[in-house]
Amino acid sequence: YKTLFIQSRGALKKELLRQLRTQRVMRQSKHFNTKGNARGANIDAVSIHDWPQEMNDRIIPGHWEGDLICGTQKSYIATLVERSCRYTLLVKLTGNDTHAVVSAITQKVIELPQQLKKTLTWDRGMELAQHKLFTIDTDIKVYFCDPKSPWQKGTNENTNKLLRQYMPKKTDLSVYSQEQLDMMAEELNDRPRKTLNFLSPSQKISAVLQ
Repeated sequence: YKTLFIQSRGALKKELLRQLRTQRVMRQSKHFNTKGNARGANIDAVSIHDWPQEMNDRIIPGHWEGDLICGTQKSYIATLVERSCRYTLLVKLTGNDTHAVVSAITQKVIELPQQLKKTLTWDRGMELAQHKLFTIDTDIKVYFCDPKSPWQKGTNENTNKLLRQYMPKKTDLSVYSQEQLDMMAEELNDRPRKTLNFLSPSQKISAVLQ
């Protein structure tokens, strides 16, 4: 049926319609487009399994994990967490389409010192379909988790749970300004962490940048 759908664009369309018992144009698959690509599949996505070894060690800074937090009224916030320092950035979004997400996070991270701009790990959501543009603008290479494997960016997942103290589920996230999000991130970054020997992410990242 998939082959018939593709061919029906051309001269065979009328002949196929006569042969198909339903006498209707075949609907497009929910899982594939006419080029045979699976819907929801990021094109040219580099797998998390191709990570450089330094990312696993969590010693060298500049490797980030990212995700979206969803609220009511189709509202979204991007969360970015640095793996070695647990430093968090929050980004206000106007939507969850790839243009809105990539534009917003690019504007946020492009101001970072160069030594903090190495990689970003994301899940398979299509909000980062324009990941190549992000890399061109920021020099940050993007890696993608396996499908349905949120634990592969556990630092970000744990941070998102902490953020729910400020933004409970069923909250309209559009009410928060970028300034308010920056204040929330600052509070998180000033909180001592056991995993950092009770330093705060702010203290840790300041030491790295000295």
